[in-house]
Amino acid sequence: MTIPQHTVEAAANTRIFIDPGHGGSDTGASANGLQEKDITLDIALKTRDMLNEQYSGHTIQLSRTSDVTKSLDARTNEANNWGANFFVSIHINAGEATGYESYIWNGNYDNDNKERTDAIRNTIHNEIVEQTGFTDRGAKESDLHVLRESSSPAILTENGFIDNAEDADKLKNDAFLEEIAQGHADGIAKALGLPAK
Repeated sequence: MTIPQHTVEAAANTRIFIDPGHGGSDTGASANGLQEKDITLDIALKTRDMLNEQYSGHTIQLSRTSDVTKSLDARTNEANNWGANFFVSIHINAGEATGYESYIWNGNYDNDNKERTDAIRNTIHNEIVEQTGFTDRGAKESDLHVLRESSSPAILTENGFIDNAEDADKLKNDAFLEEIAQGHADGIAKALGLPAK
């Protein structure tokens, strides 16, 4: 008996939830003519397209695909109800420093979930730093809603500082946003074991 191809694909289907930070009335950080909500959406859409074009074995859902306001609860509830296997929230930093950093939840995880989440994060973190050449500000932990309330391994990425003129110039460059997105896509694929097309 041969198994229908769609059944095989469904069995190995990793559900990736991509959350472009902020949106709508919540602009996030803004400086140097940029708004965080716009950049995060651009990176998220690019990441989705790269994962779909370059890798297989997954489906992707985004918390938003346009400039809409969305609560933190709505983001994690959607991901959890969908049965996401991985949650990534994309952000741009502020505070006039420079570089890239990433976060996982700082609380108590079940079983070995913290080690797994940290391993996934480290793979993605290193890939983004390598792709972008960003200063590595480190792999960190924090009590952020999307990390705490996600049922799946969850990370939050902070991709440069919007209020640092040098970082902002890079964030205005579409080719650089593609590098950030490629780092996310390659890191996610490597961390979750997605086969290349």
